[in-house]
Amino acid sequence: MFPQNKNLKSFARELRSKPTRQENRLWYEFLRRYPIQFNRQMIIMNYIADFYCAKANLVIELDGSQHYTREGTAYDIARTEVLNSLSLEVLRFSNLDVDNNFVGVCEEIDLTVRKRMEQLACPED
Repeated sequence: MFPQNKNLKSFARELRSKPTRQENRLWYEFLRRYPIQFNRQMIIMNYIADFYCAKANLVIELDGSQHYTREGTAYDIARTEVLNSLSLEVLRFSNLDVDNNFVGVCEEIDLTVRKRMEQLACPED
């Protein structure tokens, strides 16, 4: 388990109770029944991951328009670097990806989970 900023607990709970349409779709139509457990709005350090799979060391982020500003992009780069330093892989999809290519998003998540599980089971020397 990673250190958690306990001050984010109520905000994470609020995000779980008011997900975006795309987060709802990905959760209810794919991740909730996925054979490997995912959690929603998981606190990792000082961040809240949209979706987190502990067994695959994987974070999935769904990005709305605010992520495509100069400030949003810089924040996401820094955040990804921190998460990568914890041996977490970060998969990012735009909300448009979820809306327009849902099957492709699900396929990419599935392939990434399988790859990560394989890597974690057989670490390279």
